[in-house]
Amino acid sequence: MSTLVVAAHPDDEVLGSGGTIARLVQEGEDVFIAILGEGITSRYPQRNQAAKNTVESLKNCSQQVADLLGAKKLFMFDLPDNRFDTVPLLGVIKIIEGLIEKVKPKTIYTHHGGDLNMDHSIVHRATLTATRPIAGSPVKKVYAYEVPSSTEWAFGQFAPIFHPNVFVDISSALEKKIQAMQVYESEVRVFPHPRSPEALRALAKRWGAVAGLEAAEAFELIREIR
Repeated sequence: MSTLVVAAHPDDEVLGSGGTIARLVQEGEDVFIAILGEGITSRYPQRNQAAKNTVESLKNCSQQVADLLGAKKLFMFDLPDNRFDTVPLLGVIKIIEGLIEKVKPKTIYTHHGGDLNMDHSIVHRATLTATRPIAGSPVKKVYAYEVPSSTEWAFGQFAPIFHPNVFVDISSALEKKIQAMQVYESEVRVFPHPRSPEALRALAKRWGAVAGLEAAEAFELIREIR
């Protein structure tokens, strides 16, 4: 069996499901990670002003993270950061359909549709389209994850609101998640920012307390076919 994690930007895979990835790998699951956007150029007035080595450095970080978490393979694409709305939705869908054809995942983890970040919501929509339950599709379960500094910062103003109903025990993988996030030096922030190590630990403890666990990641089950 295999699992595919679909992320818009480098670090989303860690923020949303880094502990779960590490745990699944520990349990012998083949986990594939796909990062659709380059994740950095929106910080420049014009996309072409971003130095090529800056983009490449972030890609190298993503590969280091995938190796650290034990992913089977990392797929990286070059969609424009925070400009996914300039790409035809069909183009994003085709990327995900191609990944499904190649990996044949039983389970997919992807962004939540109500995130503040536009790229996240587009990836959510594209994933649901690419995983529509047609005959022969290998995908049986689709989960949405939260991304600290995007999901909660929508403050429930964009539908749908994140309603987690599945909790994964990451007590044994929490520190590996924190370690993986630290690889993304350009994306880590100091407390009280949600992407700080302290805030990530607190969030994991919070969801753990909700589910009667020491630490957990929270997901919303979108669809399951048995």
